[in-house]
Amino acid sequence: MKGYLVLKDGTSFNGELDQSLNCTGEVVFFTGMTGYQEVLTDPSYKGQIIVFTYPLIGNYGINESDFESKQPQVQGVVVYEACDRFSHYQASKSLRDYLTNWDIPLLTQVDTRAVVKHIRAKGTLFASITNKTINCPLGDRVENFAAQVTGNENATFGKGRTHIVLIDFGYKKSIVSAFTKRDCRVTVVPYHMMSDISKLAPDGIVLSNGPGDPKTLTPYLDMLRSIISSYPTLGICLGHQLIALTFGGNTYKLPFGHRGANHPVTDIETGRVFMTSQNHSYVVDERTLDHNIYKTRFRHQNDGSVEGIMHKRLPIISVQFHPEAHPGPAESEWIFDEYLRELNKARGEIVHV
Repeated sequence: MKGYLVLKDGTSFNGELDQSLNCTGEVVFFTGMTGYQEVLTDPSYKGQIIVFTYPLIGNYGINESDFESKQPQVQGVVVYEACDRFSHYQASKSLRDYLTNWDIPLLTQVDTRAVVKHIRAKGTLFASITNKTINCPLGDRVENFAAQVTGNENATFGKGRTHIVLIDFGYKKSIVSAFTKRDCRVTVVPYHMMSDISKLAPDGIVLSNGPGDPKTLTPYLDMLRSIISSYPTLGICLGHQLIALTFGGNTYKLPFGHRGANHPVTDIETGRVFMTSQNHSYVVDERTLDHNIYKTRFRHQNDGSVEGIMHKRLPIISVQFHPEAHPGPAESEWIFDEYLRELNKARGEIVHV
């Protein structure tokens, strides 16, 4: 049947909709050629309609090992062509069948280049996928999407000698995997249950990725400040933003965000440029950082935005990109190794601020 992507500004794009499933959300685009399964199940995409810029999506199907969470997190999916005749030895179902099973609208035969050009010109917009040419709801209310993707109990993975507590704001499975393969035991703690973290006796803390505006988590900043000042800490994506907010910095929303697997980032300490996987709408405002406390460690090569910061006295580091690289290049996985080296150096030597 005929389907439509209707944007908040009244612009409409035609396509084909399998079922009469409607959805609303913030429409964003992902530029990677592969990795659609990881993107669909990444909790950071909660509340969003994802437009894939590559013209053929689904050609290697859906497998049972590349999920980042237990279900798709996106509101809806927009592609030019969805491949139903997938080809991969691990695949168990098609992209279309997977989304249908979860009642996620799939809009195909859309001029995705035109959609992306519109978003790049107008900025990220609220939108609807619908089988009717109707006006899109405004969708201006700021939601705490992290509350919708975070668990309700602790979970432990691995049996390594180093104990990492991962504070869950909508974590990706591959972050846990990155630590367990480095001889770590990982305890995942929902952010609304982090008051008892000291009882778990962690060696280090990781603040996970997650969806939405970091300022929706403002009520937890005082508690976070106490925790990350007491243990070696790594912040990833949303976790990076929360570390900045915790120490008095500010964040702002980019016009259309960074999403894809080819974002160049500079390590200011070494001058090295490497490619990264990214998925975020918000960035840290460098002008608001207390440079007596923090220094900028990483910078986006294209727009100059802050891609990571380091505490000048405590073993705290944060990155805006995804060093676990699912999907994306693995060039930044060394961040985990650097963090663990600093953790081992700092054991028993942390002072409170």
